[in-house]
Amino acid sequence: MTRLVGISGSLRRGSFNTALLHAATGLVPEGTVLEAHTIHGIPLYDADVEREQGTPEAVLRLKHAILAADGLLMVTPEYNNSMPGVFKNAVDWLSSPTPGVPDVFRDRPVAMIGASPGGFGTILSQNAWLTVLRTLATRPWLDGRLLVSHARAAFDEAGALKDTKVEEQLRKFLEGFSAFAAANR
Repeated sequence: MTRLVGISGSLRRGSFNTALLHAATGLVPEGTVLEAHTIHGIPLYDADVEREQGTPEAVLRLKHAILAADGLLMVTPEYNNSMPGVFKNAVDWLSSPTPGVPDVFRDRPVAMIGASPGGFGTILSQNAWLTVLRTLATRPWLDGRLLVSHARAAFDEAGALKDTKVEEQLRKFLEGFSAFAAANR
């Protein structure tokens, strides 16, 4: 069984990226499980708070979920032609050492997808993440790319994926990433 953890980098209730992550949970290949997570509850990173109060519980839960998985799927919005600050903040917390908890990123298979109401999907956000992923010594899967543009047309009002072309692209993406994560555990 291949276990993947997916994190939506959006806090918005009607987030296209959270909807994309939820769609992905039902499209993984047989023998793969994708567990969906959010960054809700993660405070702004502050080393003084970390030193005085320790790692916040929301960060610890996410760290342990990532450690239990074979791969990490980052579902990233794009804000101002780059990665969202709230998602980068969560990754900053996750990358900060916690006594007794191994590094969650080193050698971890990671893939990115994203949805945007604009015409270019999340290409600039995904590109911006590459430097961070390299710095964290992850194993990014770069054989596939999923950029959902014009996301309002891809999802219905309840947040379900209705675009069959995007659904098939997502299914193929997940097949490739699942195989990569299984081969690199």
